[in-house]
Amino acid sequence: MPYKLVALDLDDTLLNAEFKISPRNQEAIRRVVEKGVLVTIATGRMYRSALRYARELEIDLPLILYHGAMIREAVSGKMLRYSPVPRELAMEILQFTAAENYHVNLYIDDRLFVHAESDESRYYQTIAPIPVEPVGDLGAFLEHQEVEPAKLSIINRDERMEGLEHYLEEKYAGRLTVLQSRPHFLEITSTEATKGQALKYLGDMQSIEVKDIVAIGDSYNDIDMLRFAGMGVAMANAPAAVQDVADFITDSNVEDGVATFLERYIL
Repeated sequence: MPYKLVALDLDDTLLNAEFKISPRNQEAIRRVVEKGVLVTIATGRMYRSALRYARELEIDLPLILYHGAMIREAVSGKMLRYSPVPRELAMEILQFTAAENYHVNLYIDDRLFVHAESDESRYYQTIAPIPVEPVGDLGAFLEHQEVEPAKLSIINRDERMEGLEHYLEEKYAGRLTVLQSRPHFLEITSTEATKGQALKYLGDMQSIEVKDIVAIGDSYNDIDMLRFAGMGVAMANAPAAVQDVADFITDSNVEDGVATFLERYIL
């Protein structure tokens, strides 16, 4: 089938264990683009974090960022779509997490704010080396910001994450999207901020039918994108719940699974 648009998740999908794009993946993407197929990134990362990979791949298509909360042109940086977390709901969550002593990453205007530097913020920086700005009370800080946050990320490495996810999912059902993007990361976004909705927007913008769209991912935040696309591809390292919704299971991210699929189905 002549696919026209491919959306790639970054972490544990396109990127290997060293958070790099392998030469084989890069070459496969280059050849796909030469055939006239559009390729973009669909990630939970910030614009400034994803941009280096877009430049490495020489992508000039709008990027899907913050799990779909933002669509922004790669080269110009122009904002095309923004679906932030409503301020009052973000304030509620910040008050709750502060009382329960959870670490929160607060993303505003493509900057990363935290209460204070911690083991969790340093752990995050091993994945995405982005400057962290400690501001003290995050709720008080947000109250004085003009821009609503793209997302909130709760980073927790003890045994509380599963219970926290269930609690927030139930409390904010229909008002917020709450899901894990990777172990120890619980992501909170607007209900309009999912990769699937963002991919639909991008497909409509490019006049590409759903059947001609490929989405490749590995985690729970990729599920609605895999369901939406004409071809949903899950990595071998994806959880069973993610693989269950996919049309095809490719190799793992450390085995160049993106290239495996592209070589077989497009090249």
